[in-house]
Amino acid sequence: MDLSGVIQAILFGLFALLTAAIAAIIGPTYDHLFVPSMQTGALFPPFLGPVPSPNFLSRAAGFSTFLLANIVDPGIALVAVGLGIAYLSRSVLARYGANIEALLIRMIVAVIAANFVLPIADGILSVAGGMYPVVAQWDGGAWESWVNLGGYGMFSYSWGNGALTFVLAFVLFSSVFLLTLAVAIRDALLAVLLVVLPLFTLVAPFGPLRPLARRAWFLFGEMAFLPCILVIPLELAVGSPSVVLLTAYLAVALSSPFLLSLAGTNLTSFGFPAVGPMLSSATQRGLALVSAAGASYFGPAAAAAGGASGSGGGIGAGAFRAAQSAGAPATAPLALGEAIGHGAVQLLKHVPQRPPAGFRFPPSPSEREEP
Repeated sequence: MDLSGVIQAILFGLFALLTAAIAAIIGPTYDHLFVPSMQTGALFPPFLGPVPSPNFLSRAAGFSTFLLANIVDPGIALVAVGLGIAYLSRSVLARYGANIEALLIRMIVAVIAANFVLPIADGILSVAGGMYPVVAQWDGGAWESWVNLGGYGMFSYSWGNGALTFVLAFVLFSSVFLLTLAVAIRDALLAVLLVVLPLFTLVAPFGPLRPLARRAWFLFGEMAFLPCILVIPLELAVGSPSVVLLTAYLAVALSSPFLLSLAGTNLTSFGFPAVGPMLSSATQRGLALVSAAGASYFGPAAAAAGGASGSGGGIGAGAFRAAQSAGAPATAPLALGEAIGHGAVQLLKHVPQRPPAGFRFPPSPSEREEP
């Protein structure tokens, strides 16, 4: 009895069972959790006027109205007093007159805009809510059923790729779950921005605080139009010929927030580091630290070798200096090249410059033939 065949059969059965279990979970998760959260009524619920049923934006609008009445409006009175003092002192501080007038105009605009944040936000969401159904109903909204994306024969079971099939199934499940989580985070972020936008708008005229309002409004617009971009890869994934291509479409859907701001996502402005520059700087810093650590550890040994061996010890010292001058990947080639170069110089020093007395090269064949 072949023991390896039995083990292979057991592993294949285990991976097939796990893959079937995950495949049975993906469909309901997509159809009954993700797709309902992507409906127009769930993404763009009304929050002004009479609301049929409470939703996340209606509660945020109520909270924003509460802060507007208890913080923003009293703050407007203090701002008005400050503007009056600045206006009266304009004659005393004549050189600041132009700046004070510009600040007056910006403060008046900020006060008016802070009281109209909810209608402005409702207008932005109305535009996005009118655009989203047009995009989402392409091809009759076929993306709303998980079976339409990959078909019934999405996973191909064979004797040799049981583990790979399980990995792809797990990646698909993770992608669907992360898409659901991304939509929930988008809704929560919209609600939080709806509350803090009046405060940020009120302090926008002041230079150090101006980026808060600008970035918050840009982020609100990006989150409002995010479903219009997120649904496009899902529509293109309908009828995917392979599970790998379907996984790629889901990955593009997950990266849709960054597709909205290719020049630099506004999330980095709120403290989230960009992935590319963060990895690049961390790699360079790590390589520099490795090189410095090696130099500090081997530096005394290199100096001792150079002092003890005279000119011959320069091979080790030069190799260590070369290793110190570059990052970790280039350390070994530079040190080896330095050592080979010093070794070649030392060998050439032992080659005599002229032949010793009485030394004669053997005759060439033409000299032997001459009488």
